[in-house]
Amino acid sequence: MSEHKHAYADEKTRRQWQIGEDLLPKIGLRAGMVFMDIGCGVGFFTIPAAEITGSKGKVYAVDADESAIDKLKIKAAERRLTNIVARVEKAEETVFCEGCADIVFYSMVLHDFSEPERVLQNAKLMIKATGRLANLDWKEKQSPFGPPLKIRFSEAKAASLIEAAGFKVENVRDVGQYHYIVTAKP
Repeated sequence: MSEHKHAYADEKTRRQWQIGEDLLPKIGLRAGMVFMDIGCGVGFFTIPAAEITGSKGKVYAVDADESAIDKLKIKAAERRLTNIVARVEKAEETVFCEGCADIVFYSMVLHDFSEPERVLQNAKLMIKATGRLANLDWKEKQSPFGPPLKIRFSEAKAASLIEAAGFKVENVRDVGQYHYIVTAKP
């Protein structure tokens, strides 16, 4: 990750400004799928993804922050979720499998990676030919919270990085007041 590191807001605070986990079915997540949460933090999307994919699905989660992964594992154990594989590792170094992911997901982290191009190339390796990449991120405008404006990626920059990695951008749209989402196919 970059020098900038987000503090993990508690879930109640985060739910006041962040798009909720109801976004996951909207990007196509269903039971039995394989979901990759890259830069997962404490599992805000990992846990609901594991609940949606169910016992026949699998959720892979990675974050460079060991304490975040520890918290994620505790949450998963409390909910008796056994379909999560969580790893402490830099996203630039992470390829969980080749051609196995139905959805590769980034939630407000693409700008944090030291090499976002490499992270997206890893996604290209992991995603199925029929899969989808989804990048939920902060709009490049001032807001009362979130990362500094100077490190945020505009919708155009995020889409350009995704296309440069070999993906075909399907859609770029606003998701609430502070966020946008880019979806793409391999």
